[in-house]
Order: sequence, then C-alpha cells, then structure tokens
Amino acid sequence: MEANDRDDSVPDDSALDRIFAALSDRTRRRILLRLRSGPATVTELTALAGLSQPAVSKHLKVLGEAGLVRAERDAQRIHRLIELAPLVRAAVFVSQFEVQVDARLDRLDAHLRSGTTAPTEAGATAASHTEEHPS
Repeated sequence: MEANDRDDSVPDDSALDRIFAALSDRTRRRILLRLRSGPATVTELTALAGLSQPAVSKHLKVLGEAGLVRAERDAQRIHRLIELAPLVRAAVFVSQFEVQVDARLDRLDAHLRSGTTAPTEAGATAASHTEEHPS
C-alpha cells in the first residue's frame, strides 16, 4: 500500500504488529499458556516446550519485545511472567469485527432455519438434464 493510499482511520500501530507476530507462533502461544498458571524459569519452559535453552530464550525475547512477558529476578533465578495488557489490546482490536461476524452468522442461521437452498450451478444443470430425459 502506498503512503498516499493509507487508511487514516487505522492507526499505524507497530506494537500491535509485534503482539500479533509473537502470537503467530505455536511455541510462543504454548509458553504463554504455561505462564498463565504462574511464573516460570527458562529451564522450566524448556522442559515444557521440548526445545533447547537458546531456542526458548529466543522465543522469550520475541514475547518480551511484544510486551507479552517480563522477567523478574528472585535471588539467583529469573522468572518469566505473563503480561495481560498486550493480550487485552489484541482482544480489543479483534473485537471490533465482532458485530460484522455476528451479523453474518445470524444471516447464515436464518438461511439454514428457512430450509431454502440457493440454486447451485450443478443443481440447475441436473434439473435441466432431468427435464430433457425423464426416467
């Protein structure tokens, strides 16, 4: 999209981009699900994910850059904790489409309850073929 074609009603939000990019990875989502139950060390997360410590650390770095996790030092150990504010921000963004999705689902429900079906090309062809060659 060219700069001149930009939709000014949608803010240029690189933070939201980072949140969705971080959430796009299955392993990072599993890490967040684990952190939902409480803080964890990299070692604990390594066991969960079945990945090497450097791989888990890279995932945690992406999650941290998106604001989804933070580190807290406790004596000699560093625990990762989930940050809910970015998840709420993503949920608020997605919820903007709820009205349109609900309206489409309501129309689909009404259509299915009416018992009518829209003629399909295949159905129309079969009906005309039956009229030409009755059994």
